[in-house]
Amino acid sequence: MNFSDIGLSKDLLSSIERAKYESPYPIQIEAIPAILQQKDILGLAPTGSGKTAAYILPILQLLLPHEAPRDRQPPVLVLVPTRELAIQVAEVTENFSRFLPRRIKSLAIFGGVSINPQMIKLGGVEILIATPGRLIDLVGRNAVGIGRIQTLVLDEADKMLQMGFREEMDHLLELLPKKKQTLLFSATEDKEVAVLIQELLKDPVRVQVAAEDFTPDLIQQEAYRVSPESKGPFLRQLIQSGDWKQILIFTSSIRTADNLVVKLTKNGIEATAFHGDKSQGARTEALSKFKSGKTRVLVATDLAARGIDIQALPLVINYELPRSPKDYIHRIGRTGRAGSMGQAISLITPEEQHHFKVIQKKMGKWVILVPAEAFGKESMELGEAPSE
Repeated sequence: MNFSDIGLSKDLLSSIERAKYESPYPIQIEAIPAILQQKDILGLAPTGSGKTAAYILPILQLLLPHEAPRDRQPPVLVLVPTRELAIQVAEVTENFSRFLPRRIKSLAIFGGVSINPQMIKLGGVEILIATPGRLIDLVGRNAVGIGRIQTLVLDEADKMLQMGFREEMDHLLELLPKKKQTLLFSATEDKEVAVLIQELLKDPVRVQVAAEDFTPDLIQQEAYRVSPESKGPFLRQLIQSGDWKQILIFTSSIRTADNLVVKLTKNGIEATAFHGDKSQGARTEALSKFKSGKTRVLVATDLAARGIDIQALPLVINYELPRSPKDYIHRIGRTGRAGSMGQAISLITPEEQHHFKVIQKKMGKWVILVPAEAFGKESMELGEAPSE
């Protein structure tokens, strides 16, 4: 199915083409027509399913015929749990909006940075993307009003609840109009999310995409058996062997991430760390440079990487294995998206071999473990499939 089959206007189709999106994800096929009909949506889909474009595209189409507000009363509010997701949603919005006949102004607001520049930019915003705490601050200062919101999006609602934002969400919901379109997206439907669904949604269209539907078969998985002392040198050899423009490396700890960046940099490989101990400004700058290609290697921990969503990321490397198979699937799912082939490479020490077998068994897919000495050789006879 093509984007032209799901009710989008010529202006949006042109914008999609110029933004180099090829074909819609399953969640977009189901959600876009319902949103255009201004129905409430319950979208159950994990990160990477294409849900951002699933709501941004129809929202842009609904806004396009109308004039932008001349005050600080945006018609669309997107609530998100993290600064990284706010930035990501704003980037997707801008990517489509810049090709439209009328540029629709969007703005991401979040804590951890100065509030004054955000206050200055709020005039005429049509799509406001916000974390709950910063939005409450701005509403409290009369810098923005949310009393005329026509469409509310709760993105990663389960994560907002897990992060303890329920009280802030309740406060904001009281300030919103009773009559509005509500689009709620969540990776899970636990008890707390179920309560939120019951409170907010009216006869919603249910759109569900299972994680296994897009744990990509487009990902070429490889694993190399290395000794602990040779892991660093082998990683450098691996990076230098290919022409990957972007490489995302996962570590299990902040300390390892920082040490790895130092060693890579000393060996002429430009790399940046991305983790929770970095300031918001440093994290934003690191992610921006990585996305733009100014930094080739980003070394991240699992927690921080929840906000990383990059189209056509060619390579993910597991320098250390995560604790759970679920986190492993989440890591490798950063690549192999939007119809693009991806590659995921894991470096496995003898101590990690048993855990790697557990991960593979849970994943339902075996990866040949190749001795590091065989790297680069066409023959793979030395590879061994794990025993069950």
